[in-house]
Amino acid sequence: MDELRRKGLEKMNEVYSWEMPNIEGDAYFDLTVDHLFGTIWTRPGLSMRDKRLMTLAVVTALGEQGLAEIQVNAALANGELTEEELKEMAIFLTQYVGFPRGAGLNGVVGKVAGKRKKAAEKGSDEDKRANVNSAVKMSTGKSLDDE
Repeated sequence: MDELRRKGLEKMNEVYSWEMPNIEGDAYFDLTVDHLFGTIWTRPGLSMRDKRLMTLAVVTALGEQGLAEIQVNAALANGELTEEELKEMAIFLTQYVGFPRGAGLNGVVGKVAGKRKKAAEKGSDEDKRANVNSAVKMSTGKSLDDE
């Protein structure tokens, strides 16, 4: 594994609190890990929280609830934002992106927070493999278990 890939996977795992394996032979995965995480997310100048806030604002504006779910889960897992802050973000963004998209983020926050609370009540952590599988499936159409 080259240095850029190692750096990208390390940052991706930090950003999402995941254990993403290296996936060879997928051009989209290469672009995501090497460029987005190895080059862009590792740039200095903005905190992880700043980057998360901007990313959540953009995916909310685009109506991308699947991506919002990944970002909300990561923000909570990394302690960057609280459930209350995320709900306030949904209220604020609603004024700029409209009620359907703001409501989408609000619903995602409730869904993710609910899953995390249920897992905590059962004494278990979030299902990191399921989170990784969702992200891999979103970008490649395959899961980690597909051959």
